[in-house]
Amino acid sequence: MSRDNALARLVGDEQTFVRDDFGRRPRHLVAADRDGFADLLSLDDVDHIIAATALRAPAFRLVRKGETLPTSRVTRSARVGSRPIDDLVDVAAVHREFAAGATIVLQGLHRSWSPVAALCRSLEASLTHRVQANAYLTPPVAQGLNLHGDPHDVFAVQTHGVKRWVVEPPGETRWELELRPGDVLYLPAGTRHAAQTIDQPSLHLTIGVRATTWREVVERAVTQGLASVALLDHLDEPLPARWAQDPGALATRLQRHLDAVASALQDDGLAEGAADEVADRFWSTRPPDRSGGLRDLLEIDHLDDTTPLRVRPDASCRVRADGEQVTLVLGDRRLTMPARLEPAVRRILDLAVFAPAELDELMDVSSRLVLCRRLVREGLLTIDRRPASERG
Repeated sequence: MSRDNALARLVGDEQTFVRDDFGRRPRHLVAADRDGFADLLSLDDVDHIIAATALRAPAFRLVRKGETLPTSRVTRSARVGSRPIDDLVDVAAVHREFAAGATIVLQGLHRSWSPVAALCRSLEASLTHRVQANAYLTPPVAQGLNLHGDPHDVFAVQTHGVKRWVVEPPGETRWELELRPGDVLYLPAGTRHAAQTIDQPSLHLTIGVRATTWREVVERAVTQGLASVALLDHLDEPLPARWAQDPGALATRLQRHLDAVASALQDDGLAEGAADEVADRFWSTRPPDRSGGLRDLLEIDHLDDTTPLRVRPDASCRVRADGEQVTLVLGDRRLTMPARLEPAVRRILDLAVFAPAELDELMDVSSRLVLCRRLVREGLLTIDRRPASERG
């Protein structure tokens, strides 16, 4: 199974999961390959992160029996350049608390640990919902958090050891199960659960999916509808004096306002506009993975017609044509270009891996090199340094 497709790695049959399970019911997916997630985060990786990366709170915390330990117990003061800090990890203190039964929680790994970040970017692109990741390293015969439900969907991905879980699916008998390396447990938002180790340590990733809800989209559409209501200015006027003495009369006038709002919400373009706005908000707030970007900048002046380029994995780019201009909605910015460049941009996105010469019939040499260099600087493209046999 391709490691580029995070959703398939986690659940196997993507279509069945999306159709039947996502947001609806828990799933326990037993691994066929016990090393299936060994590349994401190992025990040695956690040891390295704690001991050698100058970790600072709140990127980590420790939990024992459902209670988070005070940060001051596991941090120390230090200086970074001339600036004093007081939240640097105290490695010896973390080791001491772990030996005493505390769970080590590494937070925000979707930003800080490359293998996990790549998985999260891929999963986010597949689901088009926000994704985050924490890791939990629990010593033998210990429990971190008590029975609880999270406000977002969760994939628990076991990477080391064994952990015993209790799950309470709504309306079902309680589950009691064990996660072993390679296993995945999917829990929709609110599903109550707790986990503990037995006679060996456990390391698992909790991948949280912060889903956009129908309530958010409907509220966005209603807000847009209100903006077009002819009576909008009147909605900011105070209620008439003594209104509370005659609620019936107030209700009659209120109904007229509600009818005007209801009429505005029937606008055929309202749903499309609100949906586009919510989608743009998702795609335009996904910063690209800029790994290799410094080398790109150092080599960009030497980029020529034969330089191998590729679209960054899971990069966000929506192309919007508008009269004489075309706008590229990237992960964290918008680029506006002349409309004549749209065919070349779409060709680049279709090819994914290419050399500028492959745009020959669309642009002259000088123009296509200017475009490619611009897209490298903006983080959509990167110079492809892989061996030719791996470019596909």
